[in-house]
Amino acid sequence: MTIPLTPDQQAWRTARVARGEFASVDDAVRQFVDERITEHMIEEDDLTWAKPLVDDARAALARGAVISREGHEARMDALLASLKT
Repeated sequence: MTIPLTPDQQAWRTARVARGEFASVDDAVRQFVDERITEHMIEEDDLTWAKPLVDDARAALARGAVISREGHEARMDALLASLKT
């Protein structure tokens, strides 16, 4: 499928890929389409898409594959500190 974009849309997409926000221009478009589909599903009260995510989260919890909020905050602080250097 080919979807024509305006020059502004193309520039925005290309700039975000260049900054590393997306792996490719196709990934950028794919993500936005997925997000819009999800918005429509939520608006229609069709939350069946969320069941596999909830099931995965429950399985991770059962395996003990979780961290505390403090552990998460420490991990994020370390990541931010590494990005500043």
